[in-house]
Amino acid sequence: MMFNGLFRRNGNGGAAPDSAGANGTLIDLRNVWKIYELGEIQVNALRGVSLVIERASYVAIMGRSGSGKSTLMNLVGCLDRPTRGDYLLGGQHVADLEDDELAAVRLRRMGFVFQSFNLLPRRTALQNVMMPLIYAGRPRKAEQAADALARVGLGDRLFHLPNQLSGGQAQRVAIARAIVNEPEVVLADEPTGALDTRSGAEVMTLLEALNARGMTLIVVTHEAHIAQRAVRVIRLVDGEVVADGTGAEARRIASISTVT
Repeated sequence: MMFNGLFRRNGNGGAAPDSAGANGTLIDLRNVWKIYELGEIQVNALRGVSLVIERASYVAIMGRSGSGKSTLMNLVGCLDRPTRGDYLLGGQHVADLEDDELAAVRLRRMGFVFQSFNLLPRRTALQNVMMPLIYAGRPRKAEQAADALARVGLGDRLFHLPNQLSGGQAQRVAIARAIVNEPEVVLADEPTGALDTRSGAEVMTLLEALNARGMTLIVVTHEAHIAQRAVRVIRLVDGEVVADGTGAEARRIASISTVT
């Protein structure tokens, strides 16, 4: 999905969460199913997934291709709706929101980092990072975008186009864009997949620094060495959660071989 399609200008779905989710639980999935109809065939992409993720958590979601991990990320990121089941974001029921309301939730509460960066090729780094601020109608857009780029170490690349940046730099621009609206959660879908080992490690260190400052970080990956960095690892197989652990158990779950 191109970045432009994530947000719309109107809608009020970014309302403050209720008190039930104010200090602890951020994401609460309850028996969530996602079913796709392909002609006469039903594909159960998610099968009764129930998960609770606390604020400021660092979670990796693992699984081979077709396991449902990207579908799960899309639902958590309000890019899609469950076929059935409940999703509460900070205590707010979001599964039944209208499209414009979901767009407002994504704009104000979510930050997205994609494997392919999804930068606008004819816009500078500064202009790319300004996009969420434009949609949100925020003042001082250039100043805030420049500050976000400085936070990811690109204060000297404000006016570079994407094709003038290395892969690692392009991903850092994408991270700056993800955090410029100070979201509650950053969702990173295979954030190191298009990078070399060194650049990938630098990107993960940057994301982890954001988590240390209180942002909830959810990384979707099939790479064990990336998942092992997380505090909690969730593994999906055929749309179901088959393992979920923290600490030593998380590292064990991450080490299970995954064929993509």
